Amino acid sequence: MISQIKAAGRNALRTGMILLIFALVATALLAFTFARTQPIIERSQQAEMLSLLGQVLPPALYNNDLLASERSVPADDLLGTRQPSSVWIARHGEAITAVVLEAIAPDGYGGNIHLLVGINVDGTVTGVRVTAHSETPGLGDYIVRSKSPWIQQFVDKSLTSPAAKRWKVAKDGGAFDARAGATITSRAVIKAVRGALDYFAQHRAALIAPPAAGKDGQTEETAPVKVEPARDATPVKENSAR
Repeated sequence: MISQIKAAGRNALRTGMILLIFALVATALLAFTFARTQPIIERSQQAEMLSLLGQVLPPALYNNDLLASERSVPADDLLGTRQPSSVWIARHGEAITAVVLEAIAPDGYGGNIHLLVGINVDGTVTGVRVTAHSETPGLGDYIVRSKSPWIQQFVDKSLTSPAAKRWKVAKDGGAFDARAGATITSRAVIKAVRGALDYFAQHRAALIAPPAAGKDGQTEETAPVKVEPARDATPVKENSAR
């Protein structure tokens, strides 16, 4: 009986050692694979982001490294954000020429619609792109540039062009076209782009200010943009009809 218990103990120990070795080998393989693929994934993500930034900013506006210009701004109702978001600063030589803001339309038909909004220093839109959404495929996804040119109608628009009361879909008396049956999507994007323009107008001085000088005279390119605390925004009542 004792010999059987010892044999069972040895078998259990042997099995445990084998499992431990397999676990160590698997962990090592996962770590190796992660180390090899992570730089590739990061480069792919950076290339995708650079492509999107290039789509909302005309090449003639900048000659700096846009990815390296990324800074953060606090959450703000005008941007539809609930946590700090990114802003990219475009420069041509030493002059700041435009910014790209992250914005969220929280009232899309399927939920949040994530946007990049390029804005010239004169307050005009240089381009808008949807980066993520949950709108109905084949109906509300026309806001994506690869599906439709609809998003292009924001180019060259500003807070005064069209007038404030015309920042609506055409069926509401506004200046923007909308896809029939998907006006909630259109309204959400229009409102978000207008919010981004309002945000830029309110914080223009901070957004285009040269970065503060850090130690040894180096500029703090990645330091958060110092803007005033978010103001309470009065919700705009929208027609909820699809």
